[in-house]
Amino acid sequence: MTRHNEAAGLPGEEQVTLRSPAELADALPYVLGFQPDDSIVMIALHGARGRFGGRLRLGIPRVPEEWPEVCDQLAECLISGSERRGVRPDGVVLFLCQEPAEGESALEVMERLRPLSQRLRVACGGLEVPVFEALCISGGRFWSYVCPDRRCCPPEGVPLALPGTSVMAAAATFAGVQVRGSLREMEARLAPLGAPRADGQERALDTAGADLVPRILDGAGSVTVRAQTLGLVGRMLDMFQAAPPVADACAADLRDDGLLDDQEAAAMIIGLQDRRTRDRVAGWMEEADADAALRLWRALARRCVGSYGEHAAAPLTLAGWVAWSAGDELMARVALGRALRVDPDYLFARLLHQACNEGVHPKLLRQCLRREDSERSDPADRADRALHAAVHAELERRGDLAAAEPPGVAGAPAETGMETAGAVESAEPAESAARAEAEGLDETEELGEAEDQRGQSARERSSGAAGPGGRSGSAGSSAPGGRRRPEGRPRSRRRTGGRSTRSRR
Repeated sequence: MTRHNEAAGLPGEEQVTLRSPAELADALPYVLGFQPDDSIVMIALHGARGRFGGRLRLGIPRVPEEWPEVCDQLAECLISGSERRGVRPDGVVLFLCQEPAEGESALEVMERLRPLSQRLRVACGGLEVPVFEALCISGGRFWSYVCPDRRCCPPEGVPLALPGTSVMAAAATFAGVQVRGSLREMEARLAPLGAPRADGQERALDTAGADLVPRILDGAGSVTVRAQTLGLVGRMLDMFQAAPPVADACAADLRDDGLLDDQEAAAMIIGLQDRRTRDRVAGWMEEADADAALRLWRALARRCVGSYGEHAAAPLTLAGWVAWSAGDELMARVALGRALRVDPDYLFARLLHQACNEGVHPKLLRQCLRREDSERSDPADRADRALHAAVHAELERRGDLAAAEPPGVAGAPAETGMETAGAVESAEPAESAARAEAEGLDETEELGEAEDQRGQSARERSSGAAGPGGRSGSAGSSAPGGRRRPEGRPRSRRRTGGRSTRSRR
């Protein structure tokens, strides 16, 4: 290892000095707050002691031919993002985390990823920021691509420390820091239900879509559907709030799934495709409702099964917004990343993702939401306008507006590359993968300040849900292939030749 004094920051005044590759490998879950799966992780280092700064995570591209382009963009994203926050990195620590595939050994994983490590080191070196350490973590062991000392980094790798026994684990326990499990486990809480439960839910979605979509597209009918959807959401929030807490995550999700029947879930999912309805529930988020709302949106995302997978963009984005607003930035990133995977053109998710990356405080968004709600200038894209205004104001305050102006806002088509939290699937999304997955480049950013203002209960809110106006709006993001999908209109499903396809309306 080239340097042995990297310092990892913890909340408050506590700091830990990491003096070996083993201690760096053991510290990674505590630095991120979760166990990264199938990930490239880059952490900026600052100063003579190597203080940890911004970090970046991206799923490892499956196609090696994409590695050079992705590596260049990752290096540029981490370094330029750190510079925007005031300090250029003095170095980088790199981690490649991937479990062996069936029939593959951890050693073979390390050798297979060696060219990726080398290309990332070259990309950072080309920007005059050296990679001080590069580790591969696989199968419960780690290897260093940098350290030539066989005493600390032998060719067969080194076993990771038992959980909770490292110096970083002890310091994190003292500081109250907890590791949230693996990234795969967190994403599983948002994944669609499997058979046989999915079959009945998809039939309910077919029925709800046939009933509600024509009414939403009709000017007068949309007002009635909006009121019905908001009333149903309000009742479900009350039910979720009244349910006793469950400590185990899997048991809690099963309990929440049992609180919804297929018809109720289908009605809310279809109703939330209307952006006016989505914006109204986004504006409801107060601290007292946050936990119940997050559970409800996760449960609805799990109900977007089969050919309705793209409909999950709305509840996933709402889950990301609630989690971020409540201070859980990690869950917010997971939810928003999944929303952008199911619908890369979903403008609200893209803007929220950018706001997280740019360190915009959610309190600014709440203020903009209330201001837009009072002005009622264009209710169909109120949340998108509010978030764009918050990001614009923050970047303007920093003098960095030109470098990070978000695409597809204020009614303009969103024609730039896909933002995704998963592995890069093709050369086209790889073009913007680095920008998409920049993880919180300022480690010290204050999160989720609670609102002083107390909101109405969900039951009280639902009584005034209809709102003014009845026409569907048309401002929003573009659909794939350059076709615009009006933001105020839902997706509908049609059957052609026995197969289910989606009309992006």
